[in-house]
Amino acid sequence: MMLLSGVKEADFKFLLSTLGLTNGNLSVQSGKLEEAGYVAISKSFEGKIPRTRYRLTDLGRERLAAYWQGMDKIRATGVNPIQVLRSE
Repeated sequence: MMLLSGVKEADFKFLLSTLGLTNGNLSVQSGKLEEAGYVAISKSFEGKIPRTRYRLTDLGRERLAAYWQGMDKIRATGVNPIQVLRSE
């Protein structure tokens, strides 16, 4: 999702090479993000070549922003969350 937040849309080959995933991993993970409503996937053909494009939805952008806000709160405490977990 972070990668998609910086672009209008990205195609399958770009995500595959940038993220270093296998075809199957990218398909499964992007499908889960689509089911959650975070990513929109569109499929088309350019001539006989299939094209799959991905874009972050408004909901996906909201959830990503909320994630980073949560991370900012953790960082602002000055407490290392790993140390807290280890002490429990």
